[in-house]
Amino acid sequence: MNLVTSLSSSLSRQHKLSLFHFHTNTKAHFVAKLQTCKDLTSATSTHSNVVKSGLSNDTFATNHLINCYLRLFTIDHAQKLFDEMPHRNVVSWTSLMAGYVSQGQPNMALCLFHQMQGTLVLPNEFTFATLINACSILANLEIGRRIHALVEVSGLGSNLVACSSLIDMYGKCNHVDEARLIFDSMCTRNVVSWTSMITTYSQNAQGHHALQLFKEFNHSRLDKPNHFMLCSAVSACASLGSLGSGKITHGVVIRLGHEASDVIASALVDMYAKCGCVNYSAKIFRRIQNPSVIPYTSMIVGAAKYGLGILSLQLFQEMVVRRIKPNDITFVGVLHACSHSGLVDKGLELLDSMDGKYGVTPDAKHYTCIADMLGRVGRIEEAYQLAKSVQVEGDGYAMLWGTLLSASRLYGRVDIALEASNRLIESNQQVAGAYVTLSNAYALAGDWENAHNLRSEMKHTGVYKEPGSSWIEIKESTYLFHAGDISKYTQGREILSLLRELEERMKGRGYVGGTKGLVFVDVEEEAKEEIVSMHSEKLALAFGLINTPKGVTIRIMKNLRMCRDCHGAFKLISDIVERELVVRDVNRFHHFKNGLCTCGDFW
Repeated sequence: MNLVTSLSSSLSRQHKLSLFHFHTNTKAHFVAKLQTCKDLTSATSTHSNVVKSGLSNDTFATNHLINCYLRLFTIDHAQKLFDEMPHRNVVSWTSLMAGYVSQGQPNMALCLFHQMQGTLVLPNEFTFATLINACSILANLEIGRRIHALVEVSGLGSNLVACSSLIDMYGKCNHVDEARLIFDSMCTRNVVSWTSMITTYSQNAQGHHALQLFKEFNHSRLDKPNHFMLCSAVSACASLGSLGSGKITHGVVIRLGHEASDVIASALVDMYAKCGCVNYSAKIFRRIQNPSVIPYTSMIVGAAKYGLGILSLQLFQEMVVRRIKPNDITFVGVLHACSHSGLVDKGLELLDSMDGKYGVTPDAKHYTCIADMLGRVGRIEEAYQLAKSVQVEGDGYAMLWGTLLSASRLYGRVDIALEASNRLIESNQQVAGAYVTLSNAYALAGDWENAHNLRSEMKHTGVYKEPGSSWIEIKESTYLFHAGDISKYTQGREILSLLRELEERMKGRGYVGGTKGLVFVDVEEEAKEEIVSMHSEKLALAFGLINTPKGVTIRIMKNLRMCRDCHGAFKLISDIVERELVVRDVNRFHHFKNGLCTCGDFW
């Protein structure tokens, strides 16, 4: 090589090196600018400069442009840019998939993956996590299992990111055991995987398992719980109505400095409300400096469940004044408040304003609240016409017609009760409840033949109503009671003795052993009083009175609606024993004090 050739080669290398540094510095500059873009105008301006700099075909720069457009919720721009890319890598494909998932189009993400499979680009753990998240949103177990198989084939079966997403997906699809199998098979776990499993339990009504796992995580000292885990733990306490565990979890929240989190504060508001401590809920809510729609909604729903309809409406109005837009759940809460407080005109006014004034389209949940509200005040015909006029499907259909069935039974409209029950039975929803409620409607109307026939049909078809049960928490232990059964408790005799004593003291105040308004088939009058006195909430109450100090509030949870006899008895007992009694039934809270209930006998 002569001197000229050597010099030329050296200059060429320097030129290439200079170009490399130029492009590297330019890309870094544009990436930094793209990360600070706050609107579409600045993004398109930066995009134009990227093209002018000769980087339009650069995969790295284009990926950042795609992410910028996705961050600004302009997925059409991102898709167009993606389509024009000469070279796409796994980041390009995964970014666009994640964009579709985050913007509520999970099916598009799955379609994009199908296209990707026709290329030479291989998915990574983030690709799979995105796809699994799409299946979670869709609750599509079939596709989720296919993606799971691909994860295993790709050698990522123990990957933290993929496994945590799989746990979440199986949880969203109500397959808790499969989620637990993945969790147990993981060689290493981090706070995300633990959170996914705790959340899975919490969201699938397995609060005890969620709290047990939360305790295990804290004892392991692997890491500090993040606010997602804390939120799931608080939600588990709420679902169980476990005030003791809720207070302990709240203490952890305070110790770790997460109390200011909007999401956790909302969960705490909800938890205390569901544990019968709505005053605690209000205190936490008022500590939030700038509450968003989430804590407002939690407080509105909590007040509604407690029968504080006026408070719910005041909170709703406060939201409107502060220009916080209510969502569909907010309206469920405020309509529920109107229903349980007899505020019919206000409830109808709110329903009419939802779409036009607030941009929230009413659905089955809202129509059910209205049907319930009309039914409670005896406007059965209006509730019936509403149910016939709206188009709802699935669970919403069962909620609406189930509500109408209960209201029509209460007011003796056997004709409407018959249609409602037939609709439910034909749709294979709430079948046992439909049979029992219609049977009771016939019995109250004196049509014993049809009442007997329905009960016989239930036995013949193997349909059984969920048995009534109540539970009470004392010193972090939960005690479950079923109607008429105290066999598993050593204090059974004390419970019966106390109930008899209370019965005598109530009769001294004019109480008549309450079978009026209750329906029994083939039961003698003397036996009716015995059955009523052994209802599960009364057994739980007696147990609580025996095992807690005087003056302590007793909180009881019940899986069914509280009957009228027990409601009347609890009012008197609260005055006799000079204690506050709180009962959470399937519909709402009853707070008994000094012979009165917060529901005002309207439930």
